[in-house]
Amino acid sequence: MPKTTRIAGAAVAGALLFSAGAAGSAAAQPTSPGQPPSGPERQDTCPLAGAEITATASIDSERTDLFAGYGDSGQGWTGGDSTYSVQLRDGSLAWIFSDTFLGPVHEDGSRPESTPFLNNSIIVQDGQDLTTVTGGSEGAPESIVGPGTDSDWSWFGAGLRTRTGDLQVGVLEFARFGEGYWDWGWSSNSLATIDTDSWELVDVQPLPSDGNIQWASWYQRIGGHVYVYGVEDLGAEKYLHVAKVLGGDLTALDRWRYWDGASWQTDETASTRVLKDVANEYSVTPYRDGYLLVTQDTSTPFSSEIRAYTSCSPVGPFSNPTTLYHMPEVGSAGTYGNPNVIAYNAHEHPELREGDTLLVTYNVNSMDSSDLYNDVSIYRPRFIKVELDVTTP
Repeated sequence: MPKTTRIAGAAVAGALLFSAGAAGSAAAQPTSPGQPPSGPERQDTCPLAGAEITATASIDSERTDLFAGYGDSGQGWTGGDSTYSVQLRDGSLAWIFSDTFLGPVHEDGSRPESTPFLNNSIIVQDGQDLTTVTGGSEGAPESIVGPGTDSDWSWFGAGLRTRTGDLQVGVLEFARFGEGYWDWGWSSNSLATIDTDSWELVDVQPLPSDGNIQWASWYQRIGGHVYVYGVEDLGAEKYLHVAKVLGGDLTALDRWRYWDGASWQTDETASTRVLKDVANEYSVTPYRDGYLLVTQDTSTPFSSEIRAYTSCSPVGPFSNPTTLYHMPEVGSAGTYGNPNVIAYNAHEHPELREGDTLLVTYNVNSMDSSDLYNDVSIYRPRFIKVELDVTTP
């Protein structure tokens, strides 16, 4: 049974390695003219494709303070990663997290080693009021999907609001295959459906998993269908893949189609690599007369760069990379002065876009888990506003 802990955000505002989860929102809204671009799926030209884009980024202090104050209170969620958002039917936001720490928090900003650690959770934001949703009971919280064991666990990916108002979340199943520190990996995809009135877990159903692609990086409704963006994660190399679910019911496995670079196929193994060097989590959203991809650049290990790419089509090709931001926390020269601190999995929250100003989050973590107990501020999302200046030919 889900457990909720409620605290008024206005009163308090002022795992551990890479989560392979991903993002998404059924509420994604393009900036202009208010609907996704029409026309052929593979239109070759559009003004956005040849545009010159520059970006100016700043910290979103309001959301940063809201989540920091809530986390520091120790009354529920105190840190996590993934950080997807889906706007619910009543206008509230579901913030979707993978690995999650719960309270308490010490006065010096550390957390006890006995603090509960879950593999997935949700924060519901209603105005300035934040609520933590977990599984289990108040006295014994558990992951919403799980609980995992020492050898297997479930991370959350992209989220989608169904037409009936439920929340669906992509689930990435991971398992250990040896005793070594890095002897673990992705095993399969599934989909969790959650009742947003009771916050009960309704069911978990399998999703396509035969193509070695984690289909949970982003969900996007376009033209009556849902486009599913995934990552082929080979460790040092990561590739973007695209699928489409006809009619938008992700559980209708016979209605999944896979982009092979020229057309849609029914065979998952026909899916082609669309773009190299994306992160496990990214976003692809309608923007102006085309599409905008936001991702961390993974061509360099532990890169601090967040990039945007543009395309005239939801299936690419994605080109014209533009640097949006450099994540300042990373490495010994970063704001923590800690060589173990990393940042990863940046993506946009299109339901919070204002004109050409994007709301982008990314996750911060440490390769040394003791850092996360010594300083609760490390393992939390960062919120930034990115204003785009777009000059079309």
